[in-house]
Amino acid sequence: MKRLSIALCLPFGLLPACITLELEAPGDRLPSSAGVLEAVPKAQVEWGPLNPARGEAGPRAANLWGDRTQPGPSGFLVAFRDGFSSPPHIHNVTYRGIVIEGQVHNDDPDAEHQWLPPGSYWTQPKGGVHITAAQGSSNLAYIEIEDGPYLVHPPEDAFHAGEVPINVDPSHHVWLDAADLAWNEDAGDSGAQRAFLWGQPGSGESHGGLVRLPQEFIGTLQVDEGTLQGVVIAGRIESRGESPGQGVLLDAGSALRTTQGRSMPLRVVPGAQAVLYVRTAGTLRILPEQP
Repeated sequence: MKRLSIALCLPFGLLPACITLELEAPGDRLPSSAGVLEAVPKAQVEWGPLNPARGEAGPRAANLWGDRTQPGPSGFLVAFRDGFSSPPHIHNVTYRGIVIEGQVHNDDPDAEHQWLPPGSYWTQPKGGVHITAAQGSSNLAYIEIEDGPYLVHPPEDAFHAGEVPINVDPSHHVWLDAADLAWNEDAGDSGAQRAFLWGQPGSGESHGGLVRLPQEFIGTLQVDEGTLQGVVIAGRIESRGESPGQGVLLDAGSALRTTQGRSMPLRVVPGAQAVLYVRTAGTLRILPEQP
């Protein structure tokens, strides 16, 4: 199978309640072994303080997958109040972030505010002193780490990890038609697109990016092996079941997860296109439903 590797150069620098649907994987691309598709609506996640030492004075957080307080990778939501600004601090782990609602600033304590709107992507290296601020009536971001626990330390504990932070406005995402990718020719003229953010597709290692689906798209996300983690960044989708009435409506901040190479049938709710963040170690294909 042909694989495409793309390098993008950027110009600047708690447990949820899950609804589990048992589905049969369509087609012959996926293994027949049993797996699950989990839908986690944002309304059902459990919230708590992001930094227990600050309690309610700091942002709130809710795990979507994994557990940020334990070893291992995890993904979680962070909600900021309007006008929030943290004191200078560092983290023991590097994290990635995607703005879902409102505007977020993340930079050196003395840097001029660079407000990142919804759809923006940023990274914060471990050990780097920074502040995080937010503005807007509703502020929400998805945060992801590779190995917990996620901790906050004072700036005097700063260290250099050989990484640099990245701030990417959504206007700088490089969108590629899914059908132009060597492994996703079946996407046809569906209008589905992908933007790669980190990692290398086809390497067998975890990588992440955005999937943009047009209004009223009906189809399936499939990976050939492993787990697929998805988070709705914009729009609304319906996680479809095997029969009418089984679907679960998921708005921005909701999550989807498949295991053992299972497929993810979904429909974009009319009204706006949908954007999902997708993380997997497998090969992701976007397959529209055939009329």
